[in-house]
Amino acid sequence: MLSNVSDLKASPVTTLSFENTEIAFRHATNYELKRAYWLFRIINVNFLVKIGPPVTNFAINIGLPIKGIIKATIFKHFCGGETITECDSTIKKLYAGGVGTILDYSIEGEDDEKVFDNTGEEIIRTIVRASGDKAVPITVFKVTGVGRFSLLEKLDEGLSLTTVEQEEWQKVQARVLAICEKAYQTGIPVMIDAEETWIQKTIDQLALDMMARFNKEKAIVYNTYQMYRHDKLASIKQDYSQAVAGGFILGAKIVRGAYMEKERKRAEEKGYPSPIQPSKEATDIDYDNALRFCVDRVDGIAIVAGTHNEESCRLLADLLNEKHVDPKNPHVYFSQLLGMSDNLSFNLANANYNVVKYVPYGPIKAVLPYLFRRAQENTAIAGQMSRELGLIVKEKKRRTL
Repeated sequence: MLSNVSDLKASPVTTLSFENTEIAFRHATNYELKRAYWLFRIINVNFLVKIGPPVTNFAINIGLPIKGIIKATIFKHFCGGETITECDSTIKKLYAGGVGTILDYSIEGEDDEKVFDNTGEEIIRTIVRASGDKAVPITVFKVTGVGRFSLLEKLDEGLSLTTVEQEEWQKVQARVLAICEKAYQTGIPVMIDAEETWIQKTIDQLALDMMARFNKEKAIVYNTYQMYRHDKLASIKQDYSQAVAGGFILGAKIVRGAYMEKERKRAEEKGYPSPIQPSKEATDIDYDNALRFCVDRVDGIAIVAGTHNEESCRLLADLLNEKHVDPKNPHVYFSQLLGMSDNLSFNLANANYNVVKYVPYGPIKAVLPYLFRRAQENTAIAGQMSRELGLIVKEKKRRTL
């Protein structure tokens, strides 16, 4: 029996403005504001972002003592800490402004069974940490955190697995099942992040299998839809039909996407049609249409709108108002990354919407690939860094006056 959540008693809504920097940066000290200013100035210089990863990796590999500098600057701004416990202060600070935390164990590119076991156990620890704490309402993981990329690639291609690979795949499925089962037992939703197109089909099926098992009465498992892919709006609609037929709630995290340049390059090198939208405008149209589709079916679809786009945030807020959906409806969350778009996160929270921030954590060296990718993505988003800098400058002036 699906939960009926669209007719909850409406919560009061405060007038929504994304220009209020006092609310946006209320959590930040003057020192933190100054640090953010210089970080975004540096990230805004594409050349420094491009040479940063190889130079930093070289310095660490030869033993130069730069970890302390990294931890005090870029790591401190964009990550919660190296452990779950170290994230506590960030969790409290966000929640003081009405914003929840998604603990994101950001280990990437590993290729070892022991590491996969450890990562699975760590993700379960994030669920346990979230249990009973309203400040941590959602959790997340990547399937490549608990399984080998090339194995998923082989599965996507429909190739036969060796006996050893079949055993390996069973272990991956067991880890995913253990994570989702713990989420179900504690009532803490868990999102499965999207990845590259050439392993995504396997991830999609795994996510739907978990939803069919655990989403009968509540949205526990979410899959992620990258709308910079031209086929993903159709995927949401198809998956919703499958959810209705199967009697479960579709959990959908809707994002624009994180692998665009890699996707285009691979498609060109291998000579197949690019899976990427022809333009940013096409991506924006599909993103917003996905929001419309989901809000129209809010009883049967739970969404997390992962976006730093002001227009999409405004649209979702307007849709909830038009459809008389309570802003505190548990089927609708806004989401941004820690250290970015605070004008969206904290002003939405102040207007009584459900908002969460991704809070990455993990050992500094292991999290560096995540940090570098975010920096490169941000420089590719037209106007994003200028917008961040402009808001910080505005708040610094306001505090001075």
